[in-house]
Amino acid sequence: MTPAAGPANHPLNTVAPYYTMFKPEFPLSALEGTSGWVLDPFCGRGTTNFAARLLGLPTVGVDASPVAVAIAAAKLVATTAQDTIDLTEHLIRTHRDAAELPFGEFWRLAYHRETLREICAVRQGLLDASLIGDAAIMLRAVMLGALHGPRGKSVQSYFSNQMPRTYATKPAGAVRYWQAREMTPQYVSVMDIVERRAQRACGGAPPAVRGMVLQADSRKAKLPASVGPFSHVVTSPPYYGMRTYMSDQWLRNWFLGGDESPDYSADRQLDTSSPAAFAKDIAQVWDNVADHSIAGCRLSIRFGAVPSVPSDPKELILDSLERASSDWGVLAVNDAGAADSGRRQAQQFGFVRSKPITEIDVTAILRG
Repeated sequence: MTPAAGPANHPLNTVAPYYTMFKPEFPLSALEGTSGWVLDPFCGRGTTNFAARLLGLPTVGVDASPVAVAIAAAKLVATTAQDTIDLTEHLIRTHRDAAELPFGEFWRLAYHRETLREICAVRQGLLDASLIGDAAIMLRAVMLGALHGPRGKSVQSYFSNQMPRTYATKPAGAVRYWQAREMTPQYVSVMDIVERRAQRACGGAPPAVRGMVLQADSRKAKLPASVGPFSHVVTSPPYYGMRTYMSDQWLRNWFLGGDESPDYSADRQLDTSSPAAFAKDIAQVWDNVADHSIAGCRLSIRFGAVPSVPSDPKELILDSLERASSDWGVLAVNDAGAADSGRRQAQQFGFVRSKPITEIDVTAILRG
């Protein structure tokens, strides 16, 4: 038996806004009464891993996006707010005067120069390969969560000029927006925001569990022998037609050491040339998952579609399971509700003018 679930709404699970998300209730329901290792091969911001932590279950997350991995990793660490705050102060003091600042109209209008200097000091310190540990993992996620978002009327919660929280506006569009409204950035203290966010994320966090988050391609990722085998997999694959997971996170990717502008080539991951090609790629994930799982492993999938690229979510996921060479037997296919009934993928990508598409939950078991 697993222990009773902790607070599903703990701020640790929302340490950084991210548009690929389902509510903790989905993995918590799927994992109720289970034991053993839990895997999410498309972990996104790590909600499955957080749910496993709430239930005291060891867990692994895998994602191709460095941004997703950095956010999800914070869901498994055990550190204190004070350690995170102390590390921030140390990095700003050590690197503030030497940190290299990006330049150009976007950067001039996105951040007050002194705020940008503090951001770059923390960035440079975190990019030091020798800086490891739970406080660094937590600080990285806290910084990503505060890097861009709406401006407050009094208290500021984000470092940037007016921007969305879940994705970064492309530079040219952001500059046009700010110039048209004569919006200039104001100074925001990195220390102040980190302090508030770290106290929320670290205070009263549930007990830590064994686990890790890996940046890898789940079609072929080889997991270390120290984890698994898995008895339950809970995941939500990228919806067919979504091609901008990486470029929409370009600013957070820059903070992690990436380019100072969007890299559209990084968006070409799963094959989206046709539903059949996409299903074939997903099937490779199910086969790789099977190689790391026990017989009887339960696979819980939430999947949907986006209005801009019509597809049948049920047909596509069932096709992917049929194409897998491993023996996944479908147990149930259930309606999970419309994508605008919660903070779901389709809603987060801004598709609110079209009729929402119903998502599905598919449960399968690994036979043999």
